[in-house]
Amino acid sequence: MSSKPLFNEMAADMQAVDQLIIKRLQSDVVLINQMGHYIVNSGGKRLRPMLVLLSAGAYDALDARAHLVAAIIEFIHTATLLHDDVVDESRMRRGKETANELWGNEASVLVGDFLYSRAFEMMVEVGDMPVMDILSHTTNTIAEGEVMQLMNVHDADTTEQRYLDVIRSKTAKLFEAATRLGAVLGGRSRAEEQALAAYGMHLGTAFQLIDDVLDYEASEETLGKQLGDDLAEGKPTLPLIYAMRNGSGMQAKLIRRAIEEGGRDLINEVIDAINDTGAMDYTREMAQQEAGRAIRQLEGLPFSPYKQMMIQLAELSVKRDH
Repeated sequence: MSSKPLFNEMAADMQAVDQLIIKRLQSDVVLINQMGHYIVNSGGKRLRPMLVLLSAGAYDALDARAHLVAAIIEFIHTATLLHDDVVDESRMRRGKETANELWGNEASVLVGDFLYSRAFEMMVEVGDMPVMDILSHTTNTIAEGEVMQLMNVHDADTTEQRYLDVIRSKTAKLFEAATRLGAVLGGRSRAEEQALAAYGMHLGTAFQLIDDVLDYEASEETLGKQLGDDLAEGKPTLPLIYAMRNGSGMQAKLIRRAIEEGGRDLINEVIDAINDTGAMDYTREMAQQEAGRAIRQLEGLPFSPYKQMMIQLAELSVKRDH
């Protein structure tokens, strides 16, 4: 299934956000301009700013402020990607060389810092203290999630709960902020705001769960990176945790060794163990449950094309192949 029809429906607003992103990327420092445009034009889904627009639209608040908040969300997301790729020593993302591969780690970290600081400048322009409160708290939580993930790397004793804590902080938190902010911009009640926040949190969790499945079963051409990147980096994601917990003693020992050592030497044996234990089905089922919880949070939302698109987005998030 494709999300293209959704993006076509929102094309004018997404174009306004893209133009704002390009405008706010401008700097007197040439390297910032080069790297910023390379990253922004590298084929990202723009899913998080889309969520701001959809949730704002659902509450009749799809205006210039929503465009600005959507651009802020994308700046924060892009900054996290720059820093992630340095920490993970990634060489490819979305089928293209990463910024750190082209310009080096130092430049990637510093341009990531520029994007964070530019995002905070833009937050002030919104002129809304609740918006600034949500975004600043979100950025802090994402940073905590990054550190939590780092602590789990090469730790084969990472539990399912620790894994979920990481993805809810590192990934789902920005989804949560994006959808919550639409309700805030629409001046909605606290209960409505919390429902939209919960939608985003469950959607973001489902999205990351499917990402972790695709790391072991998508085609490299579709995925835009090598299979088994998580394993190579020693990241104990849910398919590995489940397979270790439910596999034979030999399978558990194999996966433990693969996590602790990192690399791709055991990738084929690990994929066999994941498939033998039903770890993929377990992870997909959890993602389906999270998507269902997200959709249920929208029950109190008035009927609108935006609500329908948010439901479709939750459904699509667990049926994608990249």
